[in-house]
Amino acid sequence: MVEKIFDNPKIYRVLVPLPENPLRSLNSYVIMTEKRNLVIDTGFNREECYGALTEGLDELGIDIEDTDFFITHFHGDHCGTVGRIAGERSRIFMSEKDYSYLVGDFEDATWEDIESVYVEEGFPTDIVCRLKSSNQAKKYRPDRLFKAVTLQDRDVIRLGDAELVCMLTPGHTPGHMCLYLPEKKILFSGDHVLFDITPNITSWMGIADSLGDYMQSLEMIKDLDVEITLAAHRDSRGNLRERADEILEHHRIRLHDTAEVLRESERPLNAYEIAQMMKWNLRGRSWDSFPDNQKWFAMGETISHIDYLVKRDFILKQIDTESGIYVYSLK
Repeated sequence: MVEKIFDNPKIYRVLVPLPENPLRSLNSYVIMTEKRNLVIDTGFNREECYGALTEGLDELGIDIEDTDFFITHFHGDHCGTVGRIAGERSRIFMSEKDYSYLVGDFEDATWEDIESVYVEEGFPTDIVCRLKSSNQAKKYRPDRLFKAVTLQDRDVIRLGDAELVCMLTPGHTPGHMCLYLPEKKILFSGDHVLFDITPNITSWMGIADSLGDYMQSLEMIKDLDVEITLAAHRDSRGNLRERADEILEHHRIRLHDTAEVLRESERPLNAYEIAQMMKWNLRGRSWDSFPDNQKWFAMGETISHIDYLVKRDFILKQIDTESGIYVYSLK
């Protein structure tokens, strides 16, 4: 499905399905000018995504050799098909930070490191083993490492008469980037700001405080002069400042709830135990009934909130000498 969003420059949304995924679909955006075009995000490396995006580009009459690509972050549902679709003359833009994580992903270093951290935080090894074959982010990532033009914060992409500012917004991933068209007051927010779901904020190797980075990024970007915010999933448009404030409040409440779980416990708890006691919005289902991938996401988000509280000296991190697993208590 192709939907026209804006006239000058011409901006379209191509709806790319994400089968068997709670996100349902990706909003891939196409900016068209007389000289070159830009596609923002591409979907998983699976035929349903590849077919929907290529059909949309064909419907728009896009010449792929006159088309570049901007990848907001390295998750497979955003970069999976870009290597297949890009032409020989296409440039693929991506933040330097996230590209380095993608390189590590292909060397399996990123996933192995994350899995080892989860186990050290109490995540069951049997779930880790099951997820090795069922994790969509790994299963549908790009089939090969593509070359990228790497970007820094505030770099500018010139597209015809338009100048797009690359905004580094770490949190959802260490090098997530939004794309800002200041003359038209348009922001392509990727997964940094979503309007009817809350972006997953997890713990990353080499990042001490993912949640703190994310909240700081939200505070920064909500002050931009923006009239149209185009998000990567679900309901694609809304008020940037209002939604950023809602997400910030969501995390403040979750930080409070994390501390309360520890306050009410008679002993130190590991991150997996804390995650089981948190309030998750999955239609009232119990933790035991959560699918493995939802437990994985909940665990990552729990660790990011724990990291935030540890860094600010609200809770104490220790290692249980018998199990070798980290445990936490309220100071």
